[in-house]
Amino acid sequence: MSKILIRGAKVLGGEPQDVLIDGETITRVGTGLFADGAEVVEAGGKVLLPGLVDLHTHLREPGREDSETVLTGTRAAASGGYTSVFAMANTFPVADTAGVVEQVWRLGQESGYCDVQPIGAVTVGLEGQKLAELGAMHESAAGVTVFSDDGKCVHDAVIMRRALEYVKAFGGVVAQHAQEPRLTEGAQMNEGVVSAELGLGGWPAVAEESIIARDVLLAEHVGSRVHICHLSTAGSVEIVRWAKSRGIHVTAEVTPHHLLLTDELVRSYDPVYKVNPPLRTERDVTALREALADGTIDIVATDHAPHPHEDKDCEWAAAAMGMVGLETALSVVQETMVDTGLLDWAGVADRMSFTPARIGRAAGHGRPVSAGEPANLTLVDTAYRGPVDPAGFASRSRNTPYEGRELPGRVTHTWLRGKATLVDGKLT
Repeated sequence: MSKILIRGAKVLGGEPQDVLIDGETITRVGTGLFADGAEVVEAGGKVLLPGLVDLHTHLREPGREDSETVLTGTRAAASGGYTSVFAMANTFPVADTAGVVEQVWRLGQESGYCDVQPIGAVTVGLEGQKLAELGAMHESAAGVTVFSDDGKCVHDAVIMRRALEYVKAFGGVVAQHAQEPRLTEGAQMNEGVVSAELGLGGWPAVAEESIIARDVLLAEHVGSRVHICHLSTAGSVEIVRWAKSRGIHVTAEVTPHHLLLTDELVRSYDPVYKVNPPLRTERDVTALREALADGTIDIVATDHAPHPHEDKDCEWAAAAMGMVGLETALSVVQETMVDTGLLDWAGVADRMSFTPARIGRAAGHGRPVSAGEPANLTLVDTAYRGPVDPAGFASRSRNTPYEGRELPGRVTHTWLRGKATLVDGKLT
């Protein structure tokens, strides 16, 4: 592979430096670097980050290739600066066996745009009744380390305890979709003033918080790791903060859309704002931003949830829940966390690369931008600001809540082990 010299990049937002890539590896970081025959990328003060890692992506394949495929989803990931994504198990068939997770893993290898680490289902068919083949999925070629019934909650406390006990044996983690099913029957949006005025079924914060409280106590009892998916309420933040103060092995994620959008948008009845968990209040948004800044919430995860046009272009009650997010995540984080002064770019690297890679044990990802490390990198033009145009998305679906909205930052280059997957904002 050829040599690449990235000249004048602000590594993690610091002073401009040159970064030399030779093959799959970063070989030198410094100033005034020169390499004979190297391809030169003039970074011009752009921010260079380690390749982003998403612990929560829906690639839909197998079974819903009308929404997304591993190829189109990883192309979207590369466009957004990601070099590794974890693919959720709610496919058709469900990723609850070694065979299915290996299929997804191999499709990721074939795509070449991004490493794909399958997430295994906790229970057979996501039905919450019987543990799936957790050990077999871990021992498979896919090497599964994260297990989740995302889209559904592991609501049975005994099943959840058994899952935590099982994954402890090989250092795995259970990622919980915290939604008490009985408390959310018929729920359409956040329970509060807006839901009362609109007459839509309310989704109470306690439906999330009660499951998180139960699961951190179970994790403490078992001595295992639990990860909280798409945390969305101020109360959930306080429970996780309390659990961490006790030394419980809990980590948590927040989505970009829960950092920016509120339930006031549902007044439009536009199903693009229908998501699980629902958009919450301004108070919740503020609490989530503060918790991400102080480390109570460990990471940003996209919950990239593509849907075909017909599943969103309908009345609110019939619409599918979810938003695409891989191609806009970094821009939303810049808007809500960096431009507000809550995080610097080193903090963004921690929340969107280092820590998600550590939680999911993504080998070779979330590594420092230094000599001897894998060349998984993303270059960001942080001075850019422009409207979101979903027509230009690499994702097969267009269900973004940001259409026409001006957001800052634009990923210009992404490198996966030294190979450019995005150059000047265009996929290779």
